[in-house]
Amino acid sequence: MMTDFLMIAALVLIAAFFWQLRQMAEIAKRFIERECSRQRVQFLAVAMDNARPSFGGTTGIGWRASFMFEFSTDGINQFKGTVRMRGNQVQKIEWPIFPEPDWQQAPSARGKFGGGCGGSSCGSGGCH
Repeated sequence: MMTDFLMIAALVLIAAFFWQLRQMAEIAKRFIERECSRQRVQFLAVAMDNARPSFGGTTGIGWRASFMFEFSTDGINQFKGTVRMRGNQVQKIEWPIFPEPDWQQAPSARGKFGGGCGGSSCGSGGCH
């Protein structure tokens, strides 16, 4: 009777850890999609690179996981980056060096900083 209880408790614990890993994968995917959109690159794929148990900290018992993601700047070339997580918190994102997207899709400078002329003095020769 006690061994049955321990087996069921172990099974529930394993299922809870699996559930947490799946939840981390979904959080990482949403985070990476948002960051790729912000960087103006095409998100291609995400996969868990490694995961290991983590003890202590604010999360108690949980997982430390690393996710690898792929993205493209031009639809032809692929680049790989990594996201490191502890529990449901993103700790770090690492981007490789990659060329900027096509100039037509690059963000334009606006306002008084960044080379754009945001004032009314543009036509009168005020921006030099």
